[in-house]
Amino acid sequence: MVSPAKKRKLNSDASQKSAPPRGLEYFFAKQRQNGTSSDSESTSREDGSAQPGSQEQPLTDEELARRLQAEWDAEVRAVSGQNTPNPALGSTDSGSEQLAPTPQLSQPRSPLPAIHTGKPKNTLSLSSAGATEDQLSASIPLDESPLTFNPATYVARLQESWTVDGGRATYALLTRCFVLVNGTKSRIKIVDTLVNCIRVLIEGDSASLLPAVWLATNAISPPYISMELGIGGSAISKALKQACGLDNRALKAIYDKLGDPGDVAFEAKKKQSFTLRKPKPLTIDGVFQSLVKIAKAQGQGSGDVKQRIVDKLLQDARGGEETRYIVRTLCQHLRIGAVKTTMLIALARAFLLAKPPGADFATRDAQELAKLKKEELAEIWAGAEQAVKASFARHPDYNDLIPALLENGISEDLHVRCGLTLHIPLMPMLGAITRDLFEMLCKMQGSEFACEYKYDGQRAQIHCDAEGKISIFSRHLELMTDKYPDLVSLIPKIRGEGVQTFIMEGEAVAVDRATGELRNFQTLTNRARKDVAIGSITIDVCLFAFDLMYLNGESLLDQPFRRRRELLRTRFVEIPHHFTWVKTLDATSQDQESILAFFNAATDSKCEGIMVKLLDNPATETQPNNAPEPPSDPQPTPLKPPPEKRTRRKPLLATYTPDKRLESWLKVKKDYAATSDTLDLIPIAAWHGQGRKARWWSPILLAVRDDETGCLEAVCKCMSGFTDAFYKANKEVYAEGGTNAHVRKPGFVEYAGPAPDVWFEPREVWEVAFADVTLSPTYTAAIGLVSEERGLSLRFPRFLRRREDKGVEEASTRGFLAGLWRKQEERVDVGKEVAGVEQEEDMEA
Repeated sequence: MVSPAKKRKLNSDASQKSAPPRGLEYFFAKQRQNGTSSDSESTSREDGSAQPGSQEQPLTDEELARRLQAEWDAEVRAVSGQNTPNPALGSTDSGSEQLAPTPQLSQPRSPLPAIHTGKPKNTLSLSSAGATEDQLSASIPLDESPLTFNPATYVARLQESWTVDGGRATYALLTRCFVLVNGTKSRIKIVDTLVNCIRVLIEGDSASLLPAVWLATNAISPPYISMELGIGGSAISKALKQACGLDNRALKAIYDKLGDPGDVAFEAKKKQSFTLRKPKPLTIDGVFQSLVKIAKAQGQGSGDVKQRIVDKLLQDARGGEETRYIVRTLCQHLRIGAVKTTMLIALARAFLLAKPPGADFATRDAQELAKLKKEELAEIWAGAEQAVKASFARHPDYNDLIPALLENGISEDLHVRCGLTLHIPLMPMLGAITRDLFEMLCKMQGSEFACEYKYDGQRAQIHCDAEGKISIFSRHLELMTDKYPDLVSLIPKIRGEGVQTFIMEGEAVAVDRATGELRNFQTLTNRARKDVAIGSITIDVCLFAFDLMYLNGESLLDQPFRRRRELLRTRFVEIPHHFTWVKTLDATSQDQESILAFFNAATDSKCEGIMVKLLDNPATETQPNNAPEPPSDPQPTPLKPPPEKRTRRKPLLATYTPDKRLESWLKVKKDYAATSDTLDLIPIAAWHGQGRKARWWSPILLAVRDDETGCLEAVCKCMSGFTDAFYKANKEVYAEGGTNAHVRKPGFVEYAGPAPDVWFEPREVWEVAFADVTLSPTYTAAIGLVSEERGLSLRFPRFLRRREDKGVEEASTRGFLAGLWRKQEERVDVGKEVAGVEQEEDMEA
């Protein structure tokens, strides 16, 4: 016997099955039931319903919506006296799809109440999703040479279209730039496109230049200001499903096919044939401010706030390309190659050619520059680029650089406004890598230099002002004052008499406080990173200071290293096992035995090796790169030089040059001395293991970074050096179906070999040792640098460790890999030459 509840459910199901499907005509008919019964009958015929006995087929929802829209437009024109089409349907001038008007029906209808004011309100607006794209911005040839591109040709028309949207530059212009940049691998084209886009913004809407630069560099703030979007894949997926009308199954199918979130968004947008309203155009500043609001949303309900902002961004994105780059921006993987150096070059060239309305600084005429020789033009570009790069290296914040450029252009005032500033980190100077001690001695031939222990810790840049405020920054310019409260409390104790303000650089190293014994970097990584209380510290650190860049309001960057070191050691107070100087040895290239002993002592003390720094600026303009004299001791020595090779090179300076890797600082590590090169590579893909390793990923595909485009180039497979514990942990990080593993190859990865089983999200750096570098027809790393047809690969790669101190942007580059290959070939040539000489001597004997 059927229960009463079951009977009610069956009756309900039956009634639902018998009810006809309700389309748009049902709801529109309900709105018109205020008239007479004859009007209702007429309306029934007008709304497309089939009359009894009629052979006319009922209209689809889309056809009916088009028909009703055309009728409502006609009523609007009749009331307002206008004969222009409804802008919501698009116009032929903008390239939108024009809907054919439907003839007015003979039966008159009373106008809707919303039309009495002469302006339509709350009416259906059906627009083609593809037709809403900004055709004007999409037609601008931003990839032309800056010497032939004239922004004035397009600025007036753009400003006219921007006026309708509030007068601010639309995101469509920036999207056009992204599309062109992403479509080429030519660095010249990338720079030219960015230059032209920046010039258009300078002359058309200079207020939008700063947010455009932040968006193009895939950031919303400088590194020392922590502003993270905190947007997960679920928020973006939810917004895409809502904006494009997809369900979970459809979205997952697209994701499994394409892999890249931006490409998924592009494809999803294409499947959205029509929208019920014309999207409000996104502006560059509006997108940037939305990202800032997402980053600042905190506390209870912040997730809902972020979701609403993401929803609105994707709903207002016009066309597939805008949607693609909005999603890539939200994922923090823009991948257009607009890295820091490229952006600074583009800014320098753009401000040589353009200035905002009302500015009075001088610019260069593009037509006059086009007449110059290639060398003369390169010299002009280089002068401007050097000024902008130097300012940014000392003051790495676009929030200060862009306003200074808009006000005064590229002038001497730029170094004043964007110079060394307390509590704004300057970019650190870096040391060039040398293979062994002999190569270091060759480079330092004829100069006096200092050898320093290269401690295995974390580089720290410490700022202190007259009020006692202290800031500590990492080598990545990230603020880590909260991580080292013990160092903060130490600073007042080490300040000598008369020291008011300073910027000091040193290495924070984990130590045993009682004995002073050094500990490795892995021990330091176990220390908490945020909101550390002094009472809870279990891992003690000692600061080994090695440089002083600023003292009592005076920049010391242009002072030689000997002078900076003297000020550091005389103006500050040493506290053993808390604050001290790096252990050092002053020497020349003749002191080979003492240098070798110092190097061995450094490696025995758990240091990575030594740093070698030029003490004084040279007195002569050029120096012969002579090999050092062999030691007088006839016994064999590891520093025996190859045949003498003379070259001319630029003089080395002992000054502190931010953001430069110069040979006035040389790095000699124990791995290099042992003739074992290492590379910092990025894991990008893997295959399922075989046999015992079937549960894990093995081998793993590794890649180097293209520092000009931001792409990753596959270099080798690695399956050596891993432990079972590592395999297990790695499989958890890159779990199938997780956020860090994808089915399809990302667009920013270059690899031409057999397809792996899974693609990794680039998120970490691994240090890998190898035997040598070889040419490869399979791997694309550094292709074009040493061979036009082949890339470079590694023989016998072996995993050493995860580089937790490095991010993906600091992985080894294709240029560095090519440099290792060239050095390897040089050693082969030298060996052949030495062998030939020895063979000739034997024959003569």
